[in-house]
Amino acid sequence: MPANLTPQYLAAEEAFKKARTVDEKIAALKQMLALIPKHKGTEKLQADIKRRLARLREERQKKSHVARHDPFRIEREGAGQVMVIGWPNAGKSSIVAALTRAKVKIAPYPFSTHSPVAGMMPFEDIAVQLVDTPPISSESVPSGLVGALRQADGILLVVDPTDPGCLEHLEFALEFLRSRKLVDVDAAENHGDTPSCLVVATRADLPEAGENAAILRESLPPGVPFVAVSAVTGRNLEELRRAIFDMLGVVRVYTKVPGRDPDLEVPFVLPRGSTVLDLAAAIHRDLPKRVKQARVWGAVRFQGQAVQRDYVLQDRDIVELHQ
Repeated sequence: MPANLTPQYLAAEEAFKKARTVDEKIAALKQMLALIPKHKGTEKLQADIKRRLARLREERQKKSHVARHDPFRIEREGAGQVMVIGWPNAGKSSIVAALTRAKVKIAPYPFSTHSPVAGMMPFEDIAVQLVDTPPISSESVPSGLVGALRQADGILLVVDPTDPGCLEHLEFALEFLRSRKLVDVDAAENHGDTPSCLVVATRADLPEAGENAAILRESLPPGVPFVAVSAVTGRNLEELRRAIFDMLGVVRVYTKVPGRDPDLEVPFVLPRGSTVLDLAAAIHRDLPKRVKQARVWGAVRFQGQAVQRDYVLQDRDIVELHQ
């Protein structure tokens, strides 16, 4: 049976042939499907149009998914998320590799890190997520980095004291953080509205690093902590782990069921300043209504001391809740 295609259909078919984008092709195919005569002679042609429409819609969906993907959106894990930033070849990746098991790319040339790489840094009985990021410079800041830094719990700013331009690098990075209101580098403590910042000088094992590291330390605002480390020798890496934990502004709290030994395996990690009621809410959202008081071992004057619900918990307190 002849197809008997109409001029209108043929015009839509010509529009499909000239279409360049996926959306243009989909629109032309839909028009062709609407205009094609519906009889037995066009059944195969109708089926072919529908197949091409399905393929193009799938292609559009895949492209849309790729376009929405943000490589800087790293799901937070552990006791906190710390973004590691710095100048090209400053030693960021070496620090992350030394503190975590992340498979970062370490190379003697700049810009070897093209997208964020996350790894977990063990610290005593918890783990902190470190995220190695593409380098910043006065010429460019990676697209998407600002949003990632804003969502982080802390920022590790890595500087190479053996680089002649290290002081300028530090000043640029601090001004970048300050101007974008990512970190209050002039504040002595993190008040929760912005991440905290910690400056790390790398390659402390090299003789030429010492004098510049001292200059970098002296140029920092009083509220910004500083650690000089070596990923090669391991110098001050344990001090850096502690500094990262302190930067997060959290406490570890253990729980105890009356009449039983405390659970010291996995602590609850709470913001510094949290109370007994905050711990109860972390255990279960309905628990604060039932808690009347608690007993605490750790920072209190007497071990097992009874405290009220508004008692402020300290790092490594053991808490027994009473309903």
